[in-house]
Amino acid sequence: MPFIRTDTGIVTQINTFTVPEGGQQPLIELLEEAARFASTTPGWRSASLHRSHDGTRVVNYAQSDNIEAALRVIERLRAAGFLDRNAHFGQAHPGLYDVVFTLER
Repeated sequence: MPFIRTDTGIVTQINTFTVPEGGQQPLIELLEEAARFASTTPGWRSASLHRSHDGTRVVNYAQSDNIEAALRVIERLRAAGFLDRNAHFGQAHPGLYDVVFTLER
């Protein structure tokens, strides 16, 4: 489960994919496989997938304990070919982020 709090050291990778029509589900299935693979990496915390209602985007929200763990996860996914496979389904726009503000009801 995602942990969204400030000042925790947790690093969040947010990756927005732009996909062609009909491309959401195949990418989601690949990202589910990648998340299961990455979950065995030390420092990995969580992954959540989101699909847009208009059918053109998929968002992967993944968390790691810290920046070193996030980079380990990314490198492990790269070495296993997941990043290359992702490119076949859509254009990726990845970034690593820290939570700086939250507000809850």
